[in-house]
Amino acid sequence: MKHPVLPAERMKYLIADRNRKMAASAHAYVRGSTSRFYQWLETSERMILPEGPELWICGDCHVGNLGPVASRTGALAVQIRDLDQTVIGNPAHDLVRLALSLATAARSSDLPGVTTALMLERMMDGYGAAFTPDAEHEVAEEAISVPRTVKLVMRQASRRSWKHLADERIEGIRPTIPLGSRFWPLTEAEREAVNALFETDSLRALVTILRNPGDDDHVTVVDAAYWRKGCSSLGRLRMAVLVRVGRGRSARHCLMDVKEAVEASAPHAPEVHMPADQGQRVVTGARHLSPFLGTRMVNALLLGKSVFVRELLPQDLKLEIETLTRDEALNVAEFLAHVVGIAHARQLSPSDRENWLKELQKNRSRALDAPSWLWNSTVELVALHEAAYLQHCRRYAFEENAA
Repeated sequence: MKHPVLPAERMKYLIADRNRKMAASAHAYVRGSTSRFYQWLETSERMILPEGPELWICGDCHVGNLGPVASRTGALAVQIRDLDQTVIGNPAHDLVRLALSLATAARSSDLPGVTTALMLERMMDGYGAAFTPDAEHEVAEEAISVPRTVKLVMRQASRRSWKHLADERIEGIRPTIPLGSRFWPLTEAEREAVNALFETDSLRALVTILRNPGDDDHVTVVDAAYWRKGCSSLGRLRMAVLVRVGRGRSARHCLMDVKEAVEASAPHAPEVHMPADQGQRVVTGARHLSPFLGTRMVNALLLGKSVFVRELLPQDLKLEIETLTRDEALNVAEFLAHVVGIAHARQLSPSDRENWLKELQKNRSRALDAPSWLWNSTVELVALHEAAYLQHCRRYAFEENAA
């Protein structure tokens, strides 16, 4: 598809693109099927999960939603990087979702089931290490050794500049967004709404927050386009906005991601207060779970829809883990679970951390140090998603042949 997609054609191409992506592998299918996971949670036959403390959870805690994230000051850490599904809920949901993602990645790497069992054991070790009384949660990443796979991505992230981001996202450093397969034209009403959005004080502050104090804070929208991106956000408003900050030769460009926020599929704890505005929910959850990212986000209204906006930084990368060796799989499972544990633990008092850790240590097998609820849930979910993935591939093949 080389021609830009017109607004009236968007949904047709988005559906086809989602189906293609989800047919690529079982792991890709898991990443794009959040709703199926929560449908399983609602069934009466599923494994009973422990009731953890009420705190902000990711809600869609799979491997692809973790990765290097840069702070406003230039620091770099692996944190949760996608918070669309964030709610105040049961932290066990994040653990089961991560276990499913890791188990599917292991199967995609042709690793034996024994490795999956050991991965869940290491997962619980890494997660639990974030809840020890002496854990310093702002630097707790150092408590678990960083796997080689993650080190490579971190090294790549630390070396990236605006030119890398521009080449990757907008195919060059010229101040335009090229229309084509990834970026589609906006309607006149959409473009006017974007211009008005970036004239507001909150958006001007967001754009200039990473600049040096005293810099010219004049903000101008240079270009904007509809962004074909992601699987789970099908049909939602998604825009890339190229903004210039300052004037003349000292002006700098930045790329903004504007994304519609809708009600989360993840269930929230009963009788808890969460923001009624969906964009505010996402931003609030991000500030609790992923401070580097959360402080770079704001919520707003665009064309009557709740959105959240963040500046894309060159250092923000996704962890792409498709093939793993046995040792690397175990190390990655431990490290990523520890990252999630840090995000959960920083929200709790010392006594609440201790109580949750004790609850997690129940129902552990003598032979394998992983709780039965996590193992049984993962086995059930892998089987469910494997069957659903094959059915999806069958439908996709029929549609492709018909086309």
